[in-house]
Amino acid sequence: MTVTTPDRRTDDRILALVTRASALADVRVEVEANHDDNRWWPQAITDPRLRMLAAGWSTRINYRMVDTYAAVLTQADTLGFDALTDLDDGQARALVAPLGLPEARLSYLHSLADALARWDKDGTDPAAWDAKTFIAAFARDVHGASYKVAQCAALYARGYHCGIIPVDAGMVTKLAPALGFTLPAGPLAHEHMRRLLEHAVARYTGPLHALAADQKVTIPADAAPTWWTHLTLIYLKRLYLNRPPAHLCTRRPTCPALTDCAHTRP
Repeated sequence: MTVTTPDRRTDDRILALVTRASALADVRVEVEANHDDNRWWPQAITDPRLRMLAAGWSTRINYRMVDTYAAVLTQADTLGFDALTDLDDGQARALVAPLGLPEARLSYLHSLADALARWDKDGTDPAAWDAKTFIAAFARDVHGASYKVAQCAALYARGYHCGIIPVDAGMVTKLAPALGFTLPAGPLAHEHMRRLLEHAVARYTGPLHALAADQKVTIPADAAPTWWTHLTLIYLKRLYLNRPPAHLCTRRPTCPALTDCAHTRP
């Protein structure tokens, strides 16, 4: 098995898919609703520690629970990170109970607090690390933080437009095959897919900015449209790849169309 490496061919495939996905009305609606102030990772949370916490607590929650998740996150933000880690077991469990998996949520909270304290004691500033170093250290040192959680923590802590494209499980199992990509086995697949996507955005920053300009989103002029690309692909995956509709072409990526081509007609 030959793992796909980033090059012009992979970049072209990603650009073609993003171009087609961004033209889908339902994808566009979701991207516009979640780009400038994301429901899962809201701008109102400003403490980087709470942003890293939110990245872990947002896992394994159905999107239908976003309001419940947002309410828990608001409570945590009101308390503040230090007060949150000082809650007794009963108070802490009551706080995270609406999210489910309370023991896993609290284990992540306390492991994150321990890692941050250890890095601070060592005189290490995670904010100064490059993305690859941050993600590897976070995945290694924070219990329950896989590569995909570490990617999300890096993105949210540093801001939407920091250049990081998080990769969730569906992007590995659904999006990569749709693009004809072969990824490494195991958790490293998330990091490899991130590299492929970010490489394409770096090559095609101008064309992607032009696509995003047709939508009601705000992207700093000096920032690559990585956040916009992430959301476009996330909502393509959720709306079209998780439960493929009849009008989705089954011959991706050989066929350049995404929907309503000759292959989807009886």
